[in-house]
Amino acid sequence: MVAVPVSPALFPGLGRLLAPAALSLAALLLLLLSLLPPAPGRRRSAGRKMPSSPAGTRHPESLGAGKAIAVLTSGGDAQGMNAAVRAVVRVGIYTGAKVFFVCEGYQGLVDGGDHIKEATWESVSMMLQLGGTVIGSARCQDFRAREGRLRAARNLVKRGITNLCVIGGDGSLTGADTFRAEWGGLLAELLKTGGITAEEAQRSSHLNIVGMVGSIDNDFCGTDMTIGTDSALHRIMEIVDAITTTAQSHQRTFVLEVMGRHCGYLALITALACGADWVFIPESPPEDDWEDHLCRRLTETRDGGSRLNIIIVAEGAIDKHGKPITSDDIKTLVVKRLGYDTRVTILGHVQRGGTPSAFDRILASRMGVEAVMALLEGSPDTPACVVSLSGNQSVRLPLMECVQVTKDVTTAMNEGRFEDALKLRGRSFQNNWNVYKLLAHIRPPATKVEEISWNAVGSWTGLGGSKLGTKRTLPKKYFEEISANISKFGIHALIIIGGFEAFMGGLELVEGRARFEELCIPLCIIPATVSNNVPGSDFSIGADTALNTITNTCDLIKQSAAGTKRRVFIIETMGGFCGYLATMAGLAAGADAAYIFEEPFGSRDLQANVDHLTEKMKTTVKRGLVLRNERCNENYTTDFIYNLYSEEGKGVFDCRKNVLGHMQQGGSPTPFDRNFGTKMGAKAVAWITGKIRECSRHGRIFANTADSACLLGMRKRSLVFQPIAELRQQTDFEHRIPKEQWWLKLRPILKILAKYNIELDTSETAHLEHLTRKVLVPEATL
Repeated sequence: MVAVPVSPALFPGLGRLLAPAALSLAALLLLLLSLLPPAPGRRRSAGRKMPSSPAGTRHPESLGAGKAIAVLTSGGDAQGMNAAVRAVVRVGIYTGAKVFFVCEGYQGLVDGGDHIKEATWESVSMMLQLGGTVIGSARCQDFRAREGRLRAARNLVKRGITNLCVIGGDGSLTGADTFRAEWGGLLAELLKTGGITAEEAQRSSHLNIVGMVGSIDNDFCGTDMTIGTDSALHRIMEIVDAITTTAQSHQRTFVLEVMGRHCGYLALITALACGADWVFIPESPPEDDWEDHLCRRLTETRDGGSRLNIIIVAEGAIDKHGKPITSDDIKTLVVKRLGYDTRVTILGHVQRGGTPSAFDRILASRMGVEAVMALLEGSPDTPACVVSLSGNQSVRLPLMECVQVTKDVTTAMNEGRFEDALKLRGRSFQNNWNVYKLLAHIRPPATKVEEISWNAVGSWTGLGGSKLGTKRTLPKKYFEEISANISKFGIHALIIIGGFEAFMGGLELVEGRARFEELCIPLCIIPATVSNNVPGSDFSIGADTALNTITNTCDLIKQSAAGTKRRVFIIETMGGFCGYLATMAGLAAGADAAYIFEEPFGSRDLQANVDHLTEKMKTTVKRGLVLRNERCNENYTTDFIYNLYSEEGKGVFDCRKNVLGHMQQGGSPTPFDRNFGTKMGAKAVAWITGKIRECSRHGRIFANTADSACLLGMRKRSLVFQPIAELRQQTDFEHRIPKEQWWLKLRPILKILAKYNIELDTSETAHLEHLTRKVLVPEATL
């Protein structure tokens, strides 16, 4: 291991925002933090146009005309299911199709009658922020029998439904595939017995099936995240954070049991997000002498000054021989051997409750759109597919391939092939497990090797803000002082965590290499800013936390008007010139409009939005939500838009405004940001220590090539290192944003779900992929 001294005095200070999760990883390296709020700048001149619609654009009414879609939720409920149902209904209606609710899952499909009813646009209003599933879910024994599936087929045929969207786990999706495989035979039997007419049989000759995975366990292979998982992690972390304070007060050890009978994802991510001392998951049981290792680990933590221990246990945890490891077993061990005051908390079904997180709402909405597209593009030769998430990309995968690999994981664990089980879980799971082992199972040095010790950063993961402190200073004016400090403290490499200013500071340091040899050391930038405006990365640490703050605030604001009809809220978000927060919060909160700099608008657009809300007030939905990015337009300010809406809406609706301000930067980081920061920190450490070895010559480090100064970013499906010099061409420095931003392609979804009649770009819908390749090609190990 390469030890690099840490010195806050290296720079006079950079930046403002820090993700402590990344800091706790890089305790052996210099961590410089920077993020400067947008500098004053002029609005880009008029005429900045969005790209014209590609060849894949189709007229909305032509996609689903004459078709019918049914949507059901089955199995255990999960937060975000309602967002998925809402998206399927609204996008289906948008395309001209009829959409039907199937209430109470497969039982409703079998029983028919009032359990299958046509959905309207208004029928899915105000359900985005609700947990569970408003159309109900049930375990159905009737559907397991052919007679039950025969009744279900008749109910669909009688209503002209030939497209079925199923939201549930692997059992629910397997049932859907069986239903599709038997469809021809079921119709033949119904026709023979007079259950349907020949014309109805002809009209419903094949059934299209698309699945969306709703499961808090994240136990379905082929997708990085299932609907409900992120929300469950929110519930878990709320409890863990609360327990931590009481545990510190009394110097206690807490054993927390989370859900996951056959999958340890929740336990693993919880352990990463809270810095747990130990985690037990079914995919990787501990060694036979785990009791000794666990007790030694707990003792070392206490000897290092910690006042508490946290142990996370998946409910399905086992040892190498398949024997269950229970929370009570662990408590008994710790009390008997160490004498620590130990308590057990079993979280149970609280993990399924509460409102869905912003991530789950957006994920479910994106998957709902993709599911409708997959159904409408389906043919008799198209296999049943599941729409899922790979990195930042929507993908379609053959349903039964995913189901089979999911079953293979259980088989591998039952047979004691735990390495195979980890591989089958997929690349994301493996990477999380490797990061956990790097953090929790490596013994810290016996003596200090840097100014920040191993134990000093142990509790930083769940803290917001910056423990090291920050200033808004770029390095160019201080090259001499910086160079002197690099020599004085023996600095071998730099990790800079921050936003756009971190990126600019990195560029300046690279330019300074020509004058100061001390700056010729490896450099890595980790993007961390609520604005999510750093070039080279689809996501920045901190953006998810800010997004959830905005979404939760919007929920509360809308709830405050529950007894007041015909009211529109104008809400201003942060982000500088970057409209990421406004757009994604608009998707998550169900906004009617989101004004951003990247999509120019004028008085006609504002008037069209007012007219749209006027029409909306004539329906049963009598509330409106409009988001505005803080620098979307220098003339159309929040006050201007508020006054315009108030004046134009007189007699129809009244307005309220709210500027959220710096509350978007406060609070504890979300599970996503804690985990993302931890993984980014681990990968940055692995890369930079390799660069130190690569650039060492005769006891000295000299790095002046372009690839020795990189930004680590999430690009589509993977974390990649990109030379910061190459990112210069991809950057709009005047407005402090990347020239290309992936999330702009989601804005049509926001507008469609708000009932705007716009063109739908189907040129970039996901194509069917095969799971086998995805599972067996993991990322390079840390």
